[in-house]
Amino acid sequence: MTDLIEAPGASTAQTTSVFEAAPPSDGDRPLEWAPSEPAEKKHRTGLWVGIGIGALILAGAAASTILIAPGTTIAGIPVGGLTPGAAADVVGSRLANVEITLTDVAGEPTLSGADLGASLDARALADEAFTAHPMWNLGAWLPEPIAGDISLDTAAAHSTLRALVPTSYQDAVDAGVVFDAPTGTYVTTAAEPGTAVDLDGLKSAVTTALADGESGLSFSAAPKEAPATVSDKDAATTAATMNTMLSTVGFYVGAERTVPIEPAVAATFFSIVDEEGKLNITADQTAIQSVVDTLPALVNRAPVNAESIINASGDVLKELTVGVNGRTLGDTSTVASDFAQQLEAGNAVQPLEVTEVPFATATLMREIDINLANQSVSVLENGVVVDSWYVSAGAGANATHTGSFEIGWKTSSQNMGNRDLTKAPNYFQPDVKWVMYFNGDEALHGVYWHSNWGTAMSHGCVGMPEDRAQWLYNWAPEGVNVYVHY
Repeated sequence: MTDLIEAPGASTAQTTSVFEAAPPSDGDRPLEWAPSEPAEKKHRTGLWVGIGIGALILAGAAASTILIAPGTTIAGIPVGGLTPGAAADVVGSRLANVEITLTDVAGEPTLSGADLGASLDARALADEAFTAHPMWNLGAWLPEPIAGDISLDTAAAHSTLRALVPTSYQDAVDAGVVFDAPTGTYVTTAAEPGTAVDLDGLKSAVTTALADGESGLSFSAAPKEAPATVSDKDAATTAATMNTMLSTVGFYVGAERTVPIEPAVAATFFSIVDEEGKLNITADQTAIQSVVDTLPALVNRAPVNAESIINASGDVLKELTVGVNGRTLGDTSTVASDFAQQLEAGNAVQPLEVTEVPFATATLMREIDINLANQSVSVLENGVVVDSWYVSAGAGANATHTGSFEIGWKTSSQNMGNRDLTKAPNYFQPDVKWVMYFNGDEALHGVYWHSNWGTAMSHGCVGMPEDRAQWLYNWAPEGVNVYVHY
């Protein structure tokens, strides 16, 4: 192998050294050398293509975690492939820009959803859509539509529509509540319906149009009956509340309505005001204050002291006067404002703070003293002689018994004795007045059959002029001590 072709510029020494090496052997057969091949140059184009596709796959996978699944709609508006924020913007924009043509009216004017104050919670619905239907979840693709609850700004919508189609609007008259002086009660005034564009129908039409993928719609703006905001039923309920308040209105000390207020006066305290379609009670603090200024004279009172008749043992025989505590009105500086708040809340009972002034108790110990020596009766109260007069007590064998007794049974009239004069006590005296028994059948009573006072002449009773007997009958209750002596 001497005809070896050399590469241009190859080193002879290098070539020689190669061929000087002994070839390897495999047993007795020598192995042949294969010519040496240069190493293949590496091509890197595929690597860069693969990296690009991988990056795209990774980017797509990452995006799928923040995007809403394809085919998702909110209120009929497609939001698939959008982030929740972008979806909310799209939904809000579509709703604001939906074009509405008003028919059945002159000129058929147009307006937008924004002109009606149309809105829905687009961000909450977009978040809901993403949560339920994320793009990464293939099973969540092409879901059922997500409905949107569209609302209109009632005041703004009617204002816009009234300006565009004034002939469709006639204001309703709310029912009301007024005070009727002749009856002293609150009565109602009837509601009257008006006309307006059917706002509920318009909202429904906008909802349907968006759900159908439409960017515009036509709607009849012909006048429809519009009921009053305050109905007859609302007014009747308020009138009933007011009349209940009239039945209880006043200033109270405890459970007592110490200062009742006449309906006509109370009607100056409060009134009924229609505030944006709601009947509210408003109170006039100045009118209330004019009555508050009169309260001291109406509330303050001196105590009424109790007075009782007792006997010598201290037993209460009769209560002449029931004791009543007095009272003094407390601070009234905030009463008018407090009452105004109470009335506006539907409560016509205004409590008053008072200081109790306790009553005293007086006792009158009453006694009857019968002096047989001079045939007189003396009446004493707390040991002091109130009055005295002559009487006719029992004579002879029928002399009135001495001792300490008490008034027992009393009667304003009775027959005494026996009609059969042959039987004891052998006398009969009809219609004897003002009888008060104190010892068996011995009694104090009136006498109309003689006037011999100061002389003993009875069958044991103590007789006296009828006017004196009547006074004593009323003065001395049962249980009063009677002392009989000489």
